Amino acid sequence: MNPPPLPDAAALFLDFDGCLVEIAHRPDAVVVSDALRDLLARLTDRLGGALALISGRDVADLRGHLGDFPGIIAGSHGSELSVAPGDIRTLHQVPFDAAALHSRAHELAAPHPAILVEEKPHGVAMHYREDPSLQNFVEDAMQDLAAQNPHLMLQPAKMALELRPAGVGKDTALAQLMQMQPFEGRVPVFAGDDTTDEPAMEEVQSRGGFAIKIGDGPTAARHRLSDPAALAAWLDASLT
Repeated sequence: MNPPPLPDAAALFLDFDGCLVEIAHRPDAVVVSDALRDLLARLTDRLGGALALISGRDVADLRGHLGDFPGIIAGSHGSELSVAPGDIRTLHQVPFDAAALHSRAHELAAPHPAILVEEKPHGVAMHYREDPSLQNFVEDAMQDLAAQNPHLMLQPAKMALELRPAGVGKDTALAQLMQMQPFEGRVPVFAGDDTTDEPAMEEVQSRGGFAIKIGDGPTAARHRLSDPAALAAWLDASLT
């Protein structure tokens, strides 16, 4: 079912990869158009600042792709918060050695150059998009890393597997933002495309808002749009 119009008093939460932009063959290859940057700026203005991106990417990475985006970003699955460019706060820190984790991930992936190791400040991901036959290898390697890092949890993603801090997620990030101005008291709306987004979808619907699944696949969301272009068109229509 297509989503209804965006409420005037919405608190809008958006995933990034696969939602605002098409998933690229590697994370640093995503394309953020000037039209998307302009759309986000107009939405932020129309909602009085009640727009936030909630992503598995870290804040610095997202800010690098989004230029002068004025809005709020919850990054690293809610472990980081940025209320303005240049501001990054760690909200949830678990004890682990990031350098050692990244080094071991590269060692494990070395036999298969098609595997992309994505170093993150709060974890690590292995992508097998360039060779889907390596899924089982990546799952075994990441299980090995998880056993060595008990404060991190495995998070499946599209053609990837990630280790991220346990005890935090996009739902907890959204719930925290809903207690802050300018989100408090508004109708929450969340759009996402992946399994990492499902808890946030359930969270907004439990709060009387609605969620939008981007693309195919099972979901808790009651609404669906086909791809990032369809989401952009729906968001743009809300501004007219």
